Amino acid sequence: MRYSLFYRGIAKKHSMITFMSMGDLYMAEKSIKDKALELSQIMRDGKGEDVVVLDVAKLNSWTDFFIIVTVNSSAHWRGLQKAAMEYVKDNDLQVHLTHRKMSDGDDWNLIDLGPIVIHLMTKEAREFYELEKLWYAAEKL
Repeated sequence: MRYSLFYRGIAKKHSMITFMSMGDLYMAEKSIKDKALELSQIMRDGKGEDVVVLDVAKLNSWTDFFIIVTVNSSAHWRGLQKAAMEYVKDNDLQVHLTHRKMSDGDDWNLIDLGPIVIHLMTKEAREFYELEKLWYAAEKL
Protein backbone atom coordinates (compact mmCIF):
# COMPACT_ATOMS: atom_id res chain seq x y z
CA MET A 1 0.00 0.00 0.00
CA ARG A 2 1.27 3.47 -0.86
CA TYR A 3 1.43 6.08 1.90
CA SER A 4 1.95 9.79 1.83
CA LEU A 5 3.21 11.82 4.77
CA PHE A 6 1.09 14.73 5.98
CA TYR A 7 1.91 17.13 8.82
CA ARG A 8 -0.98 18.30 10.97
CA GLY A 9 -0.50 20.82 13.76
CA ILE A 10 -2.84 20.03 16.66
CA ALA A 11 -1.77 23.00 18.79
CA LYS A 12 1.34 25.15 18.97
CA LYS A 13 3.01 23.01 21.59
CA HIS A 14 1.48 19.70 20.44
CA SER A 15 2.29 18.63 16.91
CA MET A 16 1.56 15.30 15.39
CA ILE A 17 2.75 13.54 12.26
CA THR A 18 0.18 11.19 10.76
CA PHE A 19 0.24 8.79 7.86
CA MET A 20 -2.74 8.67 5.53
CA SER A 21 -3.26 6.09 2.84
CA MET A 22 -4.39 7.33 -0.58
CA GLY A 23 -7.80 5.83 0.24
CA ASP A 24 -8.04 8.03 3.34
CA LEU A 25 -7.06 11.02 1.26
CA TYR A 26 -9.84 10.22 -1.22
CA MET A 27 -12.33 10.09 1.63
CA ALA A 28 -11.20 13.57 2.70
CA GLU A 29 -12.49 15.12 -0.54
CA LYS A 30 -15.57 17.33 -0.40
CA SER A 31 -18.91 15.58 -0.58
CA ILE A 32 -21.58 16.66 -3.05
CA LYS A 33 -23.52 18.07 -0.10
CA ASP A 34 -20.49 20.20 0.88
CA LYS A 35 -20.22 21.45 -2.69
CA ALA A 36 -23.94 22.29 -2.80
CA LEU A 37 -23.64 24.26 0.45
CA GLU A 38 -20.54 26.08 -0.83
CA LEU A 39 -22.33 26.97 -4.07
CA SER A 40 -25.30 28.27 -2.08
CA GLN A 41 -22.93 30.52 -0.13
CA ILE A 42 -21.46 31.79 -3.41
CA MET A 43 -25.01 32.64 -4.52
CA ARG A 44 -25.58 34.55 -1.24
CA ASP A 45 -22.24 36.34 -1.60
CA GLY A 46 -23.33 37.41 -5.10
CA LYS A 47 -26.48 39.00 -3.62
CA GLY A 48 -28.78 36.15 -4.63
CA GLU A 49 -31.95 36.40 -2.56
CA ASP A 50 -33.89 33.73 -0.67
CA VAL A 51 -31.28 31.04 -1.38
CA VAL A 52 -32.66 27.58 -0.57
CA VAL A 53 -30.86 24.23 -0.80
CA LEU A 54 -33.10 21.16 -1.12
CA ASP A 55 -31.87 17.59 -0.71
CA VAL A 56 -33.91 15.78 -3.37
CA ALA A 57 -31.74 12.64 -3.60
CA LYS A 58 -34.41 10.36 -2.12
CA LEU A 59 -37.13 11.82 -4.33
CA ASN A 60 -35.67 11.29 -7.81
CA SER A 61 -32.93 9.46 -9.67
CA TRP A 62 -31.36 12.28 -11.69
CA THR A 63 -29.98 14.78 -9.15
CA ASP A 64 -29.23 15.12 -5.45
CA PHE A 65 -29.55 18.82 -4.63
CA PHE A 66 -31.47 21.85 -5.87
CA ILE A 67 -30.20 25.32 -5.15
CA ILE A 68 -32.98 27.84 -5.74
CA VAL A 69 -32.03 31.51 -5.97
CA THR A 70 -34.01 34.68 -6.66
CA VAL A 71 -32.28 37.11 -9.05
CA ASN A 72 -33.12 40.72 -9.91
CA SER A 73 -32.07 40.99 -13.56
CA SER A 74 -30.40 39.20 -16.45
CA ALA A 75 -27.10 40.87 -15.51
CA HIS A 76 -27.52 39.53 -11.98
CA TRP A 77 -28.08 35.92 -13.10
CA ARG A 78 -25.15 36.16 -15.51
CA GLY A 79 -22.90 37.28 -12.65
CA LEU A 80 -24.09 34.42 -10.44
CA GLN A 81 -23.66 31.98 -13.33
CA LYS A 82 -20.09 33.21 -13.84
CA ALA A 83 -19.31 32.76 -10.14
CA ALA A 84 -20.77 29.23 -10.24
CA MET A 85 -18.69 28.36 -13.32
CA GLU A 86 -15.50 29.48 -11.56
CA TYR A 87 -16.38 27.19 -8.65
CA VAL A 88 -17.13 24.31 -11.04
CA LYS A 89 -13.67 24.51 -12.61
CA ASP A 90 -11.95 24.22 -9.25
CA ASN A 91 -14.17 21.55 -7.67
CA ASP A 92 -14.44 18.61 -10.06
CA LEU A 93 -17.96 19.31 -11.30
CA GLN A 94 -19.22 19.38 -14.88
CA VAL A 95 -21.85 21.50 -16.55
CA HIS A 96 -24.49 19.54 -18.43
CA LEU A 97 -25.77 21.79 -21.18
CA THR A 98 -29.49 22.41 -21.30
CA HIS A 99 -31.36 23.34 -24.45
CA ARG A 100 -34.38 25.60 -24.63
CA LYS A 101 -37.15 24.82 -27.08
CA MET A 102 -37.70 28.52 -27.57
CA SER A 103 -36.40 31.72 -26.13
CA ASP A 104 -38.82 32.68 -23.38
CA GLY A 105 -36.88 35.31 -21.49
CA ASP A 106 -34.66 35.41 -18.47
CA ASP A 107 -37.24 34.44 -15.83
CA TRP A 108 -35.73 31.05 -15.06
CA ASN A 109 -32.22 29.90 -15.86
CA LEU A 110 -30.87 26.51 -14.98
CA ILE A 111 -27.31 25.37 -14.32
CA ASP A 112 -27.21 21.58 -14.40
CA LEU A 113 -24.12 20.19 -12.70
CA GLY A 114 -25.39 16.61 -12.56
CA PRO A 115 -25.75 15.98 -8.83
CA ILE A 116 -26.48 19.67 -8.22
CA VAL A 117 -28.98 21.80 -10.14
CA ILE A 118 -29.00 25.57 -9.64
CA HIS A 119 -32.25 27.41 -10.43
CA LEU A 120 -31.78 31.16 -10.99
CA MET A 121 -35.29 32.62 -11.02
CA THR A 122 -36.89 36.04 -10.98
CA LYS A 123 -39.21 36.74 -8.06
CA GLU A 124 -42.24 36.40 -10.36
CA ALA A 125 -41.10 33.04 -11.76
CA ARG A 126 -40.30 31.73 -8.30
CA GLU A 127 -43.74 32.69 -7.02
CA PHE A 128 -45.41 31.18 -10.10
CA TYR A 129 -43.58 27.82 -10.17
CA GLU A 130 -43.23 27.38 -6.39
CA LEU A 131 -40.49 24.74 -6.59
CA GLU A 132 -40.28 24.51 -2.80
CA LYS A 133 -43.96 23.46 -2.71
CA LEU A 134 -43.51 21.05 -5.61
CA TRP A 135 -40.60 19.40 -3.79
CA TYR A 136 -42.19 19.72 -0.33
CA ALA A 137 -40.85 16.32 0.80
CA ALA A 138 -37.25 17.42 0.27
CA GLU A 139 -35.10 18.28 3.26
CA LYS A 140 -34.09 21.96 3.43
CA LEU A 141 -30.43 22.44 4.29
